[in-house]
Amino acid sequence: MNPLDELALILGDGLVTDRDILEGYRRDQALWAPGGWPVAVARPASTSQVQALAQWATRHRTALVPRGAGTGVAGGATASDGCVVLSFERMNRILAIDEAAMLAVVQPGVLNGELKAAAHERGLWYPPDPSSYAVSTLGGNVATNAGGLCCVKYGVTSDYVLGLEAVLADGTALRTGGRSRKDVAGYDLTRLLVGSEGTLALITEITLRLRRRPPPATTLVATFTSLEASGRAVATIVRSVDASMLEIMDRTALRAVERYRPLGLDTEAAAMLIAQSDAPGSAELSCMQEACEAAGGTVVATTDDESEGQMMLTARRLALTALAELGTVLVDDVAVPLPQLPEMFRRIEAIAAATQTTIATVAHAGDGNLHPLVVFDGSDAAADARAVAAFNEVMAQALELGGTITGEHGVGTLKRGLLARQLGAASLELHRRIKHAFDPGGILNPGKVIDG
Repeated sequence: MNPLDELALILGDGLVTDRDILEGYRRDQALWAPGGWPVAVARPASTSQVQALAQWATRHRTALVPRGAGTGVAGGATASDGCVVLSFERMNRILAIDEAAMLAVVQPGVLNGELKAAAHERGLWYPPDPSSYAVSTLGGNVATNAGGLCCVKYGVTSDYVLGLEAVLADGTALRTGGRSRKDVAGYDLTRLLVGSEGTLALITEITLRLRRRPPPATTLVATFTSLEASGRAVATIVRSVDASMLEIMDRTALRAVERYRPLGLDTEAAAMLIAQSDAPGSAELSCMQEACEAAGGTVVATTDDESEGQMMLTARRLALTALAELGTVLVDDVAVPLPQLPEMFRRIEAIAAATQTTIATVAHAGDGNLHPLVVFDGSDAAADARAVAAFNEVMAQALELGGTITGEHGVGTLKRGLLARQLGAASLELHRRIKHAFDPGGILNPGKVIDG
């Protein structure tokens, strides 16, 4: 029997081979990473179908490339020639919300925003909030260990994953963790799978911790005449209070957003800091205001009006969309130790000048996590080469400052070449051994994260 006919018996109408439809599954938002042509897209509806698909792929030595909503920006969901893209779009149910245990059980295709809304109806909260929360899936968030705007106080995806159901390359289903908040029985396989970008197992069910909804936040907006000054303000704030949000946008990002959607932003400022506090009283906000003024903040304003605060967050969340209107965007994602944040801002500006490339920087500044967005004309080969050089140099400088090549977006294909420099030979070899233990045939998302 033809292998695809065999697969059709497993998946029924969940198998897609129409080339026009396949086009939409070839890559994620890392448009610079070229996508190969899959032979099919598999859209299973259950764990048992995922198991059968994995067994089929192992028998036929066919690569499986798992995919959520395709919002990733590191090439982690980029298809390879001859692979089967495994889309979890049909596994999109919230299976349970346990209010007493303060947890949710979901399938990987559930959108982050859908869980937030369902939890909100029950007086609960799911904190991780990547900028794409409205359209990104929880499976994809788990695969990359996504962060977000509130992670400075409330943590990233891995801080909320209590347990997983996952399918190995040979079709074996296993469960890691569970519903208990504390569990140290055996190796922490849950944490190992979170952030593994689909290279170790196929996640089919996720148990997530929920929290009580926080009180309404007050918002502070400060502008600065230099990025370094904004970085100094952040360093002071982090040492002093537990802000629930600390975000920075540079002048290039501010101008792009204001051009895309006029919001009354100060487009002459070198940087804008958006900070929030959900602590009772005004002490935290006063402390943040003093830190901004001491660092040279030129305009510092505060509000407890939720709609005004949301307007500022809208500006931050629109940055990538607005910049994409100006050209092709390479999204860098580095993090440095907090004391190095002002210096990293300085180095990014120097890289932009040296490579004659536009770089707009937005940052989850309270975590030292920066997103330098390299904007260029994708039809110009010389501009393309300068953009790639800038992209790589940003990562090199982050490493030199004791940081990392990725804080939340993952390695995918775009950053694989620099991973060895960060990890070192011994660690990289251990990564390869772990990969082989989970996936001896190398069929799960090959070519991502590590090179073998």
